Amino acid sequence: MSSVVQSHDNENIVWHTHQVDKAYRSTQKKQRPCVLWFTGLSGAGKSTVAGALESRLAELGYHTYLLDGDNVRHGLCKDLGFSAEDRRENIRRIGEVARLMADAGLIVLSAFISPHRQERQLVRDLLPTGEFFEVFVDTPLDVCEQRDPKGLYKKARAGELRQFTGIDSEYEKPLQPEIHLSAGEHDIESLVSICIEALRKQQVI
Repeated sequence: MSSVVQSHDNENIVWHTHQVDKAYRSTQKKQRPCVLWFTGLSGAGKSTVAGALESRLAELGYHTYLLDGDNVRHGLCKDLGFSAEDRRENIRRIGEVARLMADAGLIVLSAFISPHRQERQLVRDLLPTGEFFEVFVDTPLDVCEQRDPKGLYKKARAGELRQFTGIDSEYEKPLQPEIHLSAGEHDIESLVSICIEALRKQQVI
């Protein structure tokens, strides 16, 4: 018995549409699916704000899922390291998962440093126009260093951690984020309220 391995771009592989589609699931859930892509320096508060926002959305009756950087590294991307190539692949995989979850009708929240504009654009391009919200958690570097919840800045400053974003590896700030959170100036509740207001304005909720 022989088997044929098909390449990913084989013309015989096609995308199947189903009767229960995104439009149906969106109507069922009474929300417009989208991906909220939280980006910012390590320690900026991405996971904290994303988690608080998800809790608020859940309280309001909306259907969500939060993709967290560390959690994804435990499973989906546990085979990846931290080279430039592996970091790009990490973001690509997360983008594909986020796209599928949005297709399921969910409001997807993701919290990743994703320091390069090109990688964030890659995820944006996976989604229909209007479904990707870049959320810039804008916290000054000195504030992030003071927080340093994992001790990573200390290691980077000591030379024990190379290519650390914000220290010896560049973070490319979003140029026109859909939501800009001045996290160093507001408390979590205020930041969540800003996000909720933006989602209402865009008729996501």
